[in-house]
Amino acid sequence: MPKAIRFHQTGGPEVLQWEEVSLAAPAAGEVHLRHTAVGLNFIDVYHRTGLYPVDLPATPGLEAAGEVIRVGEGVTELQPGDRVAYAGGPIGAYAVERLIPAHRLVKLPADIRDQQAAAMMLQGMTAQYLLRRTFRVKKGDTILFHAAAGGVGLIACQWAKHLGARVIGTVGSAAKAELARAHGCDEPILYQQEDFVARVRELTQGQGVAVVYDSVGRDTFLKSLDCLSPMGMLVSFGQSSGAVESFNPGLLAAKGSLFLTRPSLMTYAAKRQDLLAGAAELFSVVQSGAVRIEVNQQYPLAEAAQAHRDLEARRTTGSTILLP
Repeated sequence: MPKAIRFHQTGGPEVLQWEEVSLAAPAAGEVHLRHTAVGLNFIDVYHRTGLYPVDLPATPGLEAAGEVIRVGEGVTELQPGDRVAYAGGPIGAYAVERLIPAHRLVKLPADIRDQQAAAMMLQGMTAQYLLRRTFRVKKGDTILFHAAAGGVGLIACQWAKHLGARVIGTVGSAAKAELARAHGCDEPILYQQEDFVARVRELTQGQGVAVVYDSVGRDTFLKSLDCLSPMGMLVSFGQSSGAVESFNPGLLAAKGSLFLTRPSLMTYAAKRQDLLAGAAELFSVVQSGAVRIEVNQQYPLAEAAQAHRDLEARRTTGSTILLP
């Protein structure tokens, strides 16, 4: 039987277990997929800890690439042997093989490698909807991107620079600042050494930025509002430091008629046409060389617990993959 990472209770990385699992034949509309590479993302930690509840026992993971083994009744877009990738639910990517609805899969272009695809699908599709749909970044915009040296951050900084934006980013170390700078971030800010609000105001001559992309959450939320220009938008798309505390929405008016949104890839890619369009745009910027996808860490899938420890300890940069 194939193996998968499973957890039977929520908790720390130690709850992740390497177990044998049984797979039925694919049902109507399903595909039997053999993974070649699996992406590691912070949302996997949220599922493991119970911050985002899932039915237990569960196999985490929302991103992977692989090969179609079998297809269920009614599947016409795919056939055995096709190279495919996906980002988004249902969870279950931390597995050697799995069943998945065919409509969640996209075919990979010949010049996109499997490991590259697994490293970019969820993070790259996230960057796509953030920059192209939630707040459509255009030439001349100045933006602030938190965690600029993270997986989404490195992709988004390159993409935003390609779109003609001035990119300010927060990072946790000098090494991460250099990494972010090499990937399109014009002004990395070491948030542990300087007040990022004051620095953003200085860099923008007191005007603030058009948009803040914030996946950190509790530790940065209120300060992110202070970085915005009047009628600017805070895009809160994650909470790696914890959930944002309740606040009076009147604060948005007091700080300049600000906009706030809490988007998710699951909503933006829920419709098949949106999934395909977003993936096509992502593949295009990667194929053109405007966005480079670099796998900075690799772990055996069986060692997913250690990958989670390193991710939570901020010891990773950019994209990380798990190899079945």
